[in-house]
Amino acid sequence: MLKVGLTGGIGTGKSLIAKIFTLLDIPVYIADLKAKKLMNTNSDIREQLIQHFGIQVFDSDSNLDRGYLAKIIFNQPEALQKVNEIVHPVVRADFASWCLKYSKYPYVIQESAILFDTGLYKIFDKIITVTADKEIRIKRIIKRDLTTRELVEERMKNQLEESIKIEKSDYVIFNNLELVLPQVIKIDAFLRSLSKS
Repeated sequence: MLKVGLTGGIGTGKSLIAKIFTLLDIPVYIADLKAKKLMNTNSDIREQLIQHFGIQVFDSDSNLDRGYLAKIIFNQPEALQKVNEIVHPVVRADFASWCLKYSKYPYVIQESAILFDTGLYKIFDKIITVTADKEIRIKRIIKRDLTTRELVEERMKNQLEESIKIEKSDYVIFNNLELVLPQVIKIDAFLRSLSKS
């Protein structure tokens, strides 16, 4: 079974592409959702977050106080690195055990916006990057998040350059005005044939 990483910047349409792969009967692990869940449920993560950021990082219902943590990260950029050091090893282990459940599939996918930023891309057999023109991405995010252009551009600045992701990828899906389904079907066929060899 191949392990495939699916990545791309904000507003490129990673989630749409992930849904298409699931329709093709390919298991997809959404790393961001899993990380959020594990931050609330994993005792090791909880203990380390409390140790580094204080008990108030969790609210009275024992749920992660995302607003509180976001303020810390905004005021102390090194705090994001610490959160990543705490959470990513647990997500990586969770993904490994998740993969065992799907070993009969030709391949599985992990969708993560930060595969290259964290070095996580090294654990995958193949990488797919979803990309789109900057203006299209900005319009999508403004519509989706009901936010301003300035905030979107600020978020985009904090992400790895698209050109670097594309250069390091095995496959690239262009999600501008092109049809994405034929691109996904072609990549799916390649990956299925690779898994047989």
